[in-house]
This record gives sequence, structure tokens and C-alpha cells, in this order.
Amino acid sequence: VVLGAAAERVRARTDLAALTGHEPLVNPDWERGMGSSLRVGLGSLAGSGASAALVMLVDQPGMGAEAVARVLAAHRAGADLVAASYEGRRGHPVLFGAARWPEVAASAAGDRGARAYLQAHAGEITLVECADVASPDDIDTPEDLALLE
Repeated sequence: VVLGAAAERVRARTDLAALTGHEPLVNPDWERGMGSSLRVGLGSLAGSGASAALVMLVDQPGMGAEAVARVLAAHRAGADLVAASYEGRRGHPVLFGAARWPEVAASAAGDRGARAYLQAHAGEITLVECADVASPDDIDTPEDLALLE
């Protein structure tokens, strides 16, 4: 779990017991965009033996356990680049197999994260339909809070 802005406040308000088995990391360069957070997360996994990294965004709370389970199932079936899709449109969560991490990290920049990597490898992505179990809505503004109702 990579934290950025207000990391200490987030830690103070988080039930750390709920994060058992997860390591909260702080991205000191969070101001440079989500690409820097992706690099921190992937870098922390080097040498861990993990077979993949699953990426979810904090501003998309409508993606829950069922979408994650579907993406993980595709990985367990052999896919090393998986993304949830919503009515055929690629979204999050996204899973990157370990062999892809160096190239993903190298391409991660600014607020585009892994978008360039995903576009360059679009034909290799296993899409898993999740519109029936999750929502891809971004909650970026106070007005967007209405999407949570």
C-alpha cells in the first residue's frame, strides 16, 4: 500500500490491523504523480518472490473484492498482464506479472502511471469484464461524491 500526500494522517486514521500482511510505504515524491508511487510499490517487491503486483487507485472506491478476485483468477490461469474492463473498456484494477515490473517502472511517469506501458502492450492485456460487480468512477471532486450514493 503506497501512501503519498498526508501519509501520516492516513496512517493515523487507518485500522492497521486491517492491513495485516500488507506493508504501508510512503512515497516521498508523491507530488511528481502516480508514476512515482507505482515505482515505489514495484521497487518494494523486488526480491520478494511475488509473482505479480495488483494496482488499484484510491480515488476509485467502487472497485471491490470481486473485481480483484476476477483479475487475480486470470493471473492464476496464466495471464501476466490483466486489467478489469467495464463494458469492454480497460480500467482498474490492473495486474502486472513480475517479469514486466522493470519496464513498467521505467515507463511510469507523472500522473499517467503505467498508461504508456499499457498502450504499448494493449494486444497482450487479458481483459476481465467487471461492470457487473464494480464501478470505475473516479471520485476527484466534491461533486463526484454523488457517484457514491
